[in-house]
Order: sequence, then structure tokens, then C-alpha cells
Amino acid sequence: MNREELKDEKRNKLLDASYYLFLKKGIRNTSIQDIVDEAGLGKGTFYFYFKDKYQVKNILINQKANNLLLNAFHKLELQKNLLTLADKAIFTINELIDELKNNPDLLKFVSKDLSYNIYRNAIDELYQNNEKTILDLFSNGLKENGDKIKHPEILLNMILELVCSTCYNSILYSQPLPIDDFKPFLYDNIRVLIENPNN
Repeated sequence: MNREELKDEKRNKLLDASYYLFLKKGIRNTSIQDIVDEAGLGKGTFYFYFKDKYQVKNILINQKANNLLLNAFHKLELQKNLLTLADKAIFTINELIDELKNNPDLLKFVSKDLSYNIYRNAIDELYQNNEKTILDLFSNGLKENGDKIKHPEILLNMILELVCSTCYNSILYSQPLPIDDFKPFLYDNIRVLIENPNN
């Protein structure tokens, strides 16, 4: 293993240990010493890579949000029967929701920052990989449908905020309904927002 691979391995060990402990004990109750003990590394190694545990938390949230979105996009690319922007958006959102439903610990961990991170950080990640971003897909879909919106990013942000805020309670507490019962109401409203954006 070369020096760069060893550095990456140590950094990833610290991130994995942090994620495990943040889920188990909470961020507030997890110390730097807990993290390095779990990773089998020293405090100096931690501070070589990170400023503090809150920087680690932000990195982890970014990674998790990016992975959620990238996985959903890759599944969307395989769907050739989805013709409208609304259908594509609902498919992608459904993939995100199902992933969070199957991993409630991840939902709790990223919940407060999910829509921001999905929107901003995942866009950055996709640009770095030279892939289309969620905003590109959304804007192009609106153009293809003949819709002219001055600020498609505002509409997209509204949809993401709606999804993230309502799904948290629905998945974790079945409020106002269990998520599978809630989805039709959510998707109907998303369809209205996309298909009638100027109303």
C-alpha cells in the first residue's frame, strides 16, 4: 500500500468510526477520544485530517446525501419508460424515500441538513464527476415540457424541502400517515408543482 492509500485508509477509518459512534451515542456524547479509540488510531492522526467532530459530521452528511442522490440518478438512467419531468422527479424522490425508509438511522443523522446537502453538495459532486446535476435535469425537463420558469432552482428547492420535511415524520413516526400511505398525497402535490409551475 502506498502512502496516499494509507492516508486514505486512516481517514476512512476515522469517518467510519465517527459515523458508527454518532449513530450509537449521538454527536454531542461522542468525544474525539471515542472516535480514535474506535478507529484504533491516535488523536494526532485525527487532527491531521479534521478540525473537530463537527467537521467530521458535515463531511459524513455530505457523503451520505451525495450517495443517496447518485444511487437514485443511476436507477433513473435505467428507466426508459418515464417520459415526463414529473414522472422522472417522482421516480427519483421515491428512490430517495425508500432508501431512507430502509435506513432510519441515516434519516435521523442527515435529516436537518438533507435538502440543503442533496441540493448543493450533491450538485458539486456531480459536477466533479462530469455528470448531469439534479438542477440540470430539472431545468432541461422544464424546457422540454415548454415551461418557462425564471428560477427553476427555487421550484426545485421547494420540492426538496417539501419532501424532506414531510417524510421525516412520516417515516419515523407514521405522522400524518405511514410513509407508504403518505406517498400518493406527496406525489400528487409534486406533480401539480411541476406541471403547473406558474400557478
